This record gives sequence, C-alpha cells and structure tokens, in this order.
Amino acid sequence: MPAEGAPDQAAPAGKYDAEIDRLFSAGGPLAPSVGAFSPRRSQTEMAKSIAQAIADQKTLIAEAGTGTGKTFAYLVPALLWGGKTIVSTGTKNLQDQLFLRDIPTVRTALRAPVSVALLKGRSNYVCHYHLERTLNNGRMTSRDDVGHLREISRFIKMTSSGDKAELTKVPENATIWNLVTSTRDTCMGAECQYYQDCFVMKARREAQQADVVVVNHHLFFADVALKDTGVAELLPSANTIIFDEAHQLPDTATLFFGQTVSTSQILELCRDVLAEGLAHARGGPDWAKVVTAVEKAARDLRLTFPQDSMRMALAQIVPSSGFFPALETLKEQIAAMIDVLEDQAARAESIEQCRVRAVELAAGLDAWKPETKGKVVEGDQAVLWVEAFSSSLQLHKTPLSIAPIFSNQREGTPRSWIFTSATLAVKNDFKHFSAQMGLEGEEAKNWPSPFNYEQQGLLYVPSGLPEPNAFGYTDAVVDCALPVIEAAGGRTFFLCTTIRAVKHVAERLRTEFAARGLDFPLFVQGERGRTELLDSFRTAGNAVLVGSQSFWEGVDVRGDALSLVIIDKMPFAPPDDPVLAARIDVMEKQGMNGFMHHTLPEAIINLKQGAGRLIRDETDRGVLMICDPRIITKSYGRRVWQSLPPFKRTRVQAEVIEFFKPK
Repeated sequence: MPAEGAPDQAAPAGKYDAEIDRLFSAGGPLAPSVGAFSPRRSQTEMAKSIAQAIADQKTLIAEAGTGTGKTFAYLVPALLWGGKTIVSTGTKNLQDQLFLRDIPTVRTALRAPVSVALLKGRSNYVCHYHLERTLNNGRMTSRDDVGHLREISRFIKMTSSGDKAELTKVPENATIWNLVTSTRDTCMGAECQYYQDCFVMKARREAQQADVVVVNHHLFFADVALKDTGVAELLPSANTIIFDEAHQLPDTATLFFGQTVSTSQILELCRDVLAEGLAHARGGPDWAKVVTAVEKAARDLRLTFPQDSMRMALAQIVPSSGFFPALETLKEQIAAMIDVLEDQAARAESIEQCRVRAVELAAGLDAWKPETKGKVVEGDQAVLWVEAFSSSLQLHKTPLSIAPIFSNQREGTPRSWIFTSATLAVKNDFKHFSAQMGLEGEEAKNWPSPFNYEQQGLLYVPSGLPEPNAFGYTDAVVDCALPVIEAAGGRTFFLCTTIRAVKHVAERLRTEFAARGLDFPLFVQGERGRTELLDSFRTAGNAVLVGSQSFWEGVDVRGDALSLVIIDKMPFAPPDDPVLAARIDVMEKQGMNGFMHHTLPEAIINLKQGAGRLIRDETDRGVLMICDPRIITKSYGRRVWQSLPPFKRTRVQAEVIEFFKPK
C-alpha cells in the first residue's frame, strides 16, 4: 500500500523540472536567503533527479562532488514534495547543522509550511531518574565530575530539550554523562516516575508529529536492529528517506546488525545489581557476594589476553590462553546471578530490569563455544572475534554482509530511498557500494564538482620513497614533507592511517620545527577534542594538524588556513582485521579476487574522502601530497588515479615549491 500522500503511479518524467530550474536560478527564492548563492548546474540536475525519485517512490544513489551543494539539492525537493521525510546524517555535527541552519534556511526561502524535529539517541538526553539517583548516591570519581554534575543540575531546570549538546560547559566525553543518561537497558520506561517529563519521550513525540525528522546513521540502524530509538515508529509513515554521507552506511549497519558483549557491560550490570539490591531487597541475599563472583569472572576473562590492544578471530584463539575455561566460568556466574535476580524480581521493577539485562548478556555469550572452526560461522553469515582494550574485552558477532538484512528492511511500504555522498563510486562505478547495501539494479548517478581542480590544485606523488612496509618509512615521509610544509607556510593537514604514525609524525615535526626555527603551531589528534583542534587550526592561519581517521572526513576548512593535505599512505584496512579476513575468505571461495573486489575499492573511497579536505571553495588553492609509491608502481594505481579529482599532477618537488610562491 502506498505511503500516505504518495502517488499511485510513476510521475511523468520531469514533472518538477521547470519548478526546480526556477527555484535554483539566480532570480529564484534561494538566492537572497543564501549569502553566496550562485546557480550550479550539478546542483540543479541533482535536485531534479531526487524530485523524480521522490515522485516515483524509487531508490537513487547520488554521488555529488565537493561543492555541488548536495544538501540543498535534496532539501528543496524533500521539503516541497517529500511528504513525511527522514534525513539521516553521518555525524551528530552534521545533524545539528541541518536542523539549526540548513533546513531553516531552505524552509524560510521556500516558505514551506513544514514542521521539523531533531531526534538523537537516548544517551544524548539527560535522564531525570538517573540524575536524581546520581545526586543521591554521590558516586563521583573525580573533582571534575562534581562540578559537571552541578552544571547538569542547573541545566535540567532550564532546558526544554535536555540535549547535552546545548550544555557546552560540560565536555561531550565527560564521564559524568554515563551516570545521568539512560541506555536501552537502564531505562525504566512507563514505570518511571518522570515518564511524562522524559526528554527522550518528548523528542520522540515531536518526531512523530513532524514532517521532517533529522536523525543520524547510528540512531537509524540502532533502531532497525534494537527497536529502541523511536525511528521504528516513524518508518511506517515515512514517504522519503535520505541518507547523507551514505558512504558510512556499510560500516554503521554492520556495527548494529552484529552483536557485542563486553566485560564493561557486565561490570556496569554488577554495579546496578548491587545498588538496586541494597535499595530494594537489603534483607535478601548477600548482594556483594553475588556480584563480586561475576565481576571477578569478567576481569579474569579480560586477563586471558595480555595485550592492551588487539583483535583476534575465534579460530585464532589458542587453547592454552585459558580464554574458554574463563568464559565458561563467567557464563556460570552470570547464570547464578540470574537465579538470584529471578527470586527477588518481584520486589522492584528495577531488579526485574537487571534480570532482563543479565539474560540478554548471557544469550550474547551463548554463541561463543570452543568447537567453532574456521573464520566464519553460521553458514558464511557471521564471524566471531574478540577485541581487547586496556580495561575491557569485547566479544563480537559480526555479519559478513548486511545486504540481505538491509534489503529486508527496505521491503514493504513503497517509498523513495536517497543515498548521497561525495564518495560512493570507484572510477564512476557504484558496484562496490551497491553490493554492500543490497542495492544492485537501482539507479545511480554522478554529478561532478563545479570546482576547477586543474587550476586550483596540484597532486604530488614524491619519487624516491621506499615501500610503505619498509623500516623507517614514516621518517622518510616526514623528510620529504618538510620542505613542502615550509613552502606552504604551514597551513597543512598531515593525515595518517594509524594512531602510531600520528604520534611519530608529531614528534618528528615538533623536533624539526624547533631545529629549523619554523613557527608553525602544531595540533595533534588526541591532545584536545576535534572541534577545539579545528577551531584553533582555522584561527592560527599557519598551523599544521596531524590526525588519523576522524580528520579524513566531515571536516571543512575553507580559505587560506588549509593549502596542503599530506596523506602518508593508501588507507588499506589492516590485513589482520578478522571481519575483513573472513569476508575475503568467502569472496575467494566464490571465485572473486578479495583485494580487487573489496579491499581496493574501500581504500579508494577512503582516499577520496581524505583528498576532499583540500579544495572546499571556488577560491581555494592547494596541493594534495600522496606519499605512497604504490600508486605509481602497482598495476592497480591507475584505478586510484582515475578516482581522484582531476588535479594537475607532478612528481617533482620543485614544481610544488613553485606552486606555493606568491603570484
């Protein structure tokens, strides 16, 4: 049955073309509302294709080069003709930008009578119940927590949304947030005394009534997998679903369609069992003894892996590690705790809730058995692997392909699905993304960037560098980069593929800048928050920022502050990644080449994201320096070249130095 307000049959081709030409023209309504608006053919044509997909309730995969203005290209048809629309973004930052800036601008310009709501995951909203509990229990771990808690107590009396993004005085990653927000496991639901005032429920009610709802990918897929975030209630009535930054979808969906049990979750459950047991059933069992046995078993399981950071497939775990005996002990202790919770559950809703959480965690551990052989379990459908951190161990069950799961989610009510990003294709070929998402056979289009890359930029691949696996490779890259950074006057993003490389590059640059008397401020990922680093980088005007994955995408620095982007090497996934190894194993059993069909396309799409940081405006100029010699020496290098923007290209350092000289 068609979604409410949707047409019963395909709309005539080009039904909205004339109206879109008018809206995006120099004399149209958008021009006075947008400071530097100028008509762009790519943007107008993209808007027409999206309008047609909306009218026909079809799927469209839309790659639009940097500077196309894809946000307005999908917002204009969505606000005018999209019916109930869900827009899902790659990050919470982009989500806020859409809700606070872009949608209000377009809505005002078009005088579109649409209501808009912002919906985030529950961990973004202060929870009245958990705030009160934390204030009463006083379980503070630091002096900062005490001050932050005071700020949150004031905030909850003034805010109408409860969204922690509004409270800038408390850092987003402050540990106190874990104690004053709820999770699906710890929410009391309708039993909560604060249910009517709940910020999560208020946000969901507003989303139900709004014409346009802005979410993010994590929220969308957490909901599809867990039925927890309110999106499930929105989907039946949605006519149009738009995914911006759609290149992130395969990884996000994989995360949520899989299952993870961590020792941290188990320890958190133990903390809550002890608190609720003592609060509501003090005369019952010895609660401290019950939880101590589980906590010890969880910590013992973590200690079966001595490393602080590692990933390992199930088949790689050696019997002598003690992992499986420790796992069996943990299962037994959780089972014993469940028995106690079942006996006491009638005493309080919160104890029953702890029992439900314990049962779910026990079910997640059941898949882990020592007899499983090979890289893949369950008929090539999933892979089991562990990941160790300094104080926790995560047990993952990850689907090898989300295509069948996501295809299943898209069946049913006819509606339009729009997938857009600057990086979805490899050399104008969308097969990799389409296969990952189960979108084979759907329409895919590409609109080039309006930027004049040949005039605005230079692609430099230095000669003489060793292979990336050679000893001293990172030092050779820094040696090669230093004269270029100096010629550029700082103004550099130095993007690395590993955190280890970030640290090494930062140390070398700090030493070299001091030795050479170069007064370039140096900003390093991890030393401060991403937003603060970017603000400082823009303000400085001659800085060098060294970062890894979080700076490869979703970062917009326009103008002279960024004129050089250095990429240390091709961003291939680590070969020891258990999920990648299992996927390639399955592909090769099917007669495909795992490297050419999966590893290389993934790396090219990531590289395009990194390269996209350089030219962000019609007046930007700069150099993209890719240090990896494999782009030249390997047969697959041609595919890499052809997927990058059409910059002028050179291998001669003198030409790069010349490029930076004042004209």
